[in-house]
Amino acid sequence: MMPVSPIPGVLWGRATRHADQRGGLAEIWRASGLADLGPERAGLPDARVVQANLSVSTVGVLRGLHLHRRQLDRWYVAAGRGVVALVDVRPMLADPDAAPIVELREADADTWVEIPNGVAHGFLAVEALTLVYLVTNEYDGSDELGFAWDDPVAAISWPSVAVTPDGLPILSDRDRANPPLRDLVARLRAG
Repeated sequence: MMPVSPIPGVLWGRATRHADQRGGLAEIWRASGLADLGPERAGLPDARVVQANLSVSTVGVLRGLHLHRRQLDRWYVAAGRGVVALVDVRPMLADPDAAPIVELREADADTWVEIPNGVAHGFLAVEALTLVYLVTNEYDGSDELGFAWDDPVAAISWPSVAVTPDGLPILSDRDRANPPLRDLVARLRAG
């Protein structure tokens, strides 16, 4: 059994892999097994899983930190190992002086996590990582928010990356340009 998350609405679990001489099978999603997908978790009324994505990352890649107001994500690690960071900014939206709730956890093959709206998320591939993720809102770019992966307010203790000369992760241009967490919170509070 996976430990309980300190972040309200975040659920962790492990899929059971059934293997034989042919290979294996793991059930990664079942509609009846998903927690309530109402507006509190998904940010949308009548939410349902509407899109599935496959992310493949080489060692040292960091993706995030991303935040959605109208989407729940369910991540499933198909292969490899990563460090997952979750940052609950919802307390900061209610009170700008509040601290975010931060969770950092290693995830390997067959680990899954459900991430409700309002919880920023990112991961660092410590091994080549294949991640399947199901979402409750089709991508259109209007709900793609984020903040800096190394923001001092979130204070995430990312591990050093052995494959880069400076030990820093490999980032996309978008993630490199993400604003500070307090700027993102101010934008969200303004509407």
